Amino acid sequence: MQVAENTVVSIHYTLTNNAGETLDSSVERGEPLAYLHGHGNIIPGLENALVGKAAGDKMDVTVEPAEGYGERHEQLIQQVPRTAFEGVDTLEPGMQFQAETGMGPRLFTITEVGGEEVTVDGNHPLAGETLNFAVEVTEVREASAEELEHGHVHGPEGHDH
Repeated sequence: MQVAENTVVSIHYTLTNNAGETLDSSVERGEPLAYLHGHGNIIPGLENALVGKAAGDKMDVTVEPAEGYGERHEQLIQQVPRTAFEGVDTLEPGMQFQAETGMGPRLFTITEVGGEEVTVDGNHPLAGETLNFAVEVTEVREASAEELEHGHVHGPEGHDH
């Protein structure tokens, strides 16, 4: 069976940046990533590269920012009053918080903590990065009706309710 819309695809991957640093790896975790193809469960550049592949296929895929996590937007970096973090005793760079915005919930990462202000970045941590994947397709199967209805994989490699 080949990777196509509405198939469940399992892949092992190692993700590196252009400096060759490993950013993520299903191989290190020991379990392949299972996703429902054609439902936006993974970044578009990787999903598009997998179309037509079958179990056992291996490939290297380079994903530019526009097909990955997007370009960085400087307007998503802002300074907010420290009082916006009421109830949080310690603020440190790298901490992440979800906040409601005009475009819905957004994840922000603290990049700097000052006396009265905290600098937060609303960009995805991999925004602006070219992503390099070494991928092996381990399984392709038909999706169940329930998986199609819910828009994601169920079962041992996917999401259980």
